[in-house]
Amino acid sequence: MEQLDKLSVFISLVLRHKPDAAHIALDEHGWANVKELLNGINETGRKIDMAVLEKIVATDNKQRYSFNQDKTLIRANQGHSISVDVELKEQKPPEILYHGTAARVIDNIMNEGLKPMSRLYVHLSKDVETALKVGKRHGEPVVLKVHSGEMYRDGYKFYLSENGVWLTKKVNVEYFEMTKD
Repeated sequence: MEQLDKLSVFISLVLRHKPDAAHIALDEHGWANVKELLNGINETGRKIDMAVLEKIVATDNKQRYSFNQDKTLIRANQGHSISVDVELKEQKPPEILYHGTAARVIDNIMNEGLKPMSRLYVHLSKDVETALKVGKRHGEPVVLKVHSGEMYRDGYKFYLSENGVWLTKKVNVEYFEMTKD
């Protein structure tokens, strides 16, 4: 299983940040040709075939990837640092969403708001538990309560990725607060 996890991390790197790491290109919507991806990964010395790729996509706990209908193309659902249009449709968010982060960066966030940093969007979760897991990946976790309904009514756009992550371009300070545990 550890080998699958390592391959999944590499695929995430390729499909979200560095397609050239597997000597491939993404189209304007973030899609990669599956055969080219498999060949490119194998050329790096890693071993993968279609069955392994299908297992990674099916079992990824964050549901990072999607195939097209005939499984000739694959893409990351969100989290890109390179400019692609993953064809997200604008949606009305729930009244409250959550953002998990690290305690060490909270002062900056409280001054500047939530920004996408190296990504295209700020990632928001529908529940505290998910946001807490995200925050733990970055250090001592802090969860922010985002007043997404108010933001939406004020004209901010929200998108829901294939794997249930809410996305928006930024969250100004007046729209969030620290959660009370």
